[in-house]
Order: sequence, then C-alpha cells, then structure tokens
Amino acid sequence: MSSEQSRISAPGLPTWTSTCVWWQVYPLGATGAPVRPEPGAPLVEPGAAPRLDRLEPWLDYAVELGANGLSLGPIFASSTHGYDTTDHFQIDPRLGDDAAFDRLARSCRDRGLALMLDGVLNHVGAQHPLLRAALEGGHEREMFRLEGAGQDAVGPGAAEGPGYVTFEGHESLAVLNHDSQQVVDLAVRVLSHWLDRGASAWRLDAAYAVPPAFWARVLPRVRENHPQAWFMGEVIHGDYPGTVTESTMDSVTQYELWKAVWSSINDANFYELDWCLRRHNEMLDSFTPATFVGNHDVTRIASRVGEGGAALAAVILMTVGGVPSVYYGDEQAFRGVKTETLGGDDAVRPALPEQPSGLSAAGQWMYRLHQDLIGVRRRHPWLVRARTEVTSLDNPVLAYDAVGQDGQRLGVSLALEPRPRAEVRAPGEEVLVVEAPR
Repeated sequence: MSSEQSRISAPGLPTWTSTCVWWQVYPLGATGAPVRPEPGAPLVEPGAAPRLDRLEPWLDYAVELGANGLSLGPIFASSTHGYDTTDHFQIDPRLGDDAAFDRLARSCRDRGLALMLDGVLNHVGAQHPLLRAALEGGHEREMFRLEGAGQDAVGPGAAEGPGYVTFEGHESLAVLNHDSQQVVDLAVRVLSHWLDRGASAWRLDAAYAVPPAFWARVLPRVRENHPQAWFMGEVIHGDYPGTVTESTMDSVTQYELWKAVWSSINDANFYELDWCLRRHNEMLDSFTPATFVGNHDVTRIASRVGEGGAALAAVILMTVGGVPSVYYGDEQAFRGVKTETLGGDDAVRPALPEQPSGLSAAGQWMYRLHQDLIGVRRRHPWLVRARTEVTSLDNPVLAYDAVGQDGQRLGVSLALEPRPRAEVRAPGEEVLVVEAPR
C-alpha cells in the first residue's frame, strides 16, 4: 500500500489517527523530577529507577480510560523545564536513558498505544553545545540568529544582551535560524531518530514561531521512511488551514475552540461557541484539527469553569470533529491555575501518585464520564470528521447535531442553568446524561 493509499480522505491524516484519542502527560512534572534543579544537586538519587519507568503503571490506566495514544511533553536533555533543550538525542537524565525510553516505547506498543513526542525545534537552551560553539565563532554560527533587529534580537558583543536572538524574551532560549540547511538537517535527524526508536507522532513545539516553509523542507524527508507518522504543530493563532497547507504538517492545535469552550461556559455565552463551531467546520474542509480543553500551558479546565462546566467541556471535546487529547488529571477534575511567574506552570504540571490507586476517589465520577464519552466516540468513529450543526441556541442553552460525511447524526444538548447539564443522544443507544455530582 502506498503512503497516499494508506491515508483516509481527510487531507494529511494518517489512517491510524482517525480513531486516536491522546492522553497527554508532562513527564518531568508527572514523575516528580526537579524542574529547576539546584546547582550541583544530583538529578537522580543513587540506585533509583529511571523516572520514565514511573509511567508504566499509568499506561493501563490510559487504556482503561479509552485512550490509544500517549502524548509526552519534552523528554530530552535540558536545563530546567524541558523546553530549553541541550541535546535532542539524549533522554533527560532526570527521566532516564535510552534503555528507559525503549522500555516505555515497548510497553506502549504492547498495549496498542501510539507514542507522540514533543519536538522542540524552534529554539534550544542557552547551554546547548551548538550555541556555545556558535558564540565562540564556529561554523555553527549559521544555525542561530546572532544578529538582527527587534526587541528579541541582540547582536554579538552587545554588553546588555546574550549575543543571540531569544525566544519571546527568554535569554535561556536561543532561536534557531530556520533558513539554515544545517538546522533543516538537524530537524530531520532528530525526528527520524526517535521515530526509528518507536515514536509514532510528533508535537512540533512553538510551530507558530517557525516559518511554515521550514517544515515543508523537513517533513517530506522524514516521511520518506515514516509515511504513517503524524505531525501536529503547536499553533496558537493565525490562519490554521493556511499554515497546515504551507508547512505540510498534518494538524495544528485548535486554540480557537479551546478558548470558545471555556469562555462560553464561563460567560454563559453560547453564541461564542456557535460562532467558533462554524469556524471549526470550515477548518475540517482542509485538515483535521487537534482538539483539547486542557494542556500543560493553560489553567485547568475545572479551575476555569468548575467541575460541572468541565463536564460540559468534555462533552464538546468528544462530540465534535478533530483528533482529541485529554491532559492528564483533567479526567479526574484536577485543579490548577497557571500564573505568569517563575514556576507559574507548576500547578498545572503536578506529580502523579506512584499508582492510579493513589488517586482521590473524588475524581472518579469525571473519570467514568470520560470513559463514557470516549466510548461514544469509539462506537461512532466518523466523529473525527463530523461537522457540527447548531439546532437550537437560546442562552444559556445550546443544542447541536454532529453530522458524519455519510449522514450519520448524534445529538448533543448543553444547559448552564440551573446547573450545568448535558445530554448525548446516539441512535439506538441510551441517552447519556452528564452533570457533576451534587
């Protein structure tokens, strides 16, 4: 079967992802690794097992949830939070080594879990050997933007700056020069190396800050040997369909829908969600968006809209078109507020108990709800490409039908008063009633 024949009718969507539900984990936080290590402090306790092994008990938990993909945040050598990479080819010592990764990849494969890695290729950490060599005048200079104009650009030798263009003002992050053939070749090697080692997909970090033409030079080369790999870019704003087309990525993060979901619930304004669902339908004409209501960069959905609102958000996530992702803990109604301070992400990137049995019983109702909703999606796989038709809108009530390409229909109703409540009606199935426990 050719790579083209193995892709379904959705542009750029490998066949296996049409039924994928991701469970996203931030490994450094989930495994209790020191995110900002003290200078000189040991990263790993003597004799301790690699922290990646701590994810093993959670794989069956993910499968029981209904997920069939594990999406990992950064796992490569870095100085602090994982996005300041110092070696793309080395597992972060705080998490383990190649053998630990191989065990995890094998365990995922044994359970039928696809494995997605976080590719940080917009920038590197300030301690990356390539950057240090570039600053010393080596041939690596062309891999970075050591001169330029603008608030993030600081020329070599400037007393007040680091000597390189930084990412969003963070001196710990040096932007790569995406016009450089060396950077193109580096990206191809990195993506291919870990696909060879057992990964199935890549999240391309900060893809919104990378010229789409760069990915168009990189991804076709990677697909030559990995035609079924899936590449999803982190894109926060802008022309999503245009970015997908120009970059050759398979998908991008649907931040518009994320914002509309929590904002419409929080403000009791389903007109916003209605408008966004129309936009979402248009996107589905050209690609399949990566949908979510929580991730490692945003305040927890239960903290934004309460547990009842979070239940409605889960209903929307699992009944609209797209490739959905559940952020670890959201299926337990975890709370956590992101702040714009040092360590401001820590609250939304917590450590998991050693075993799922260590979770509080208070979140079990949300876990069962996610199981029920993912079960609906499993029984109706056409939802991945479903359009949404709003059938009734009268704040604070909204009803819509998810409509398949062959005319299939699934009805959803959402109400915010007197308390958040939803119903999901699938032909031939008992109505699924959704509301938080009193």
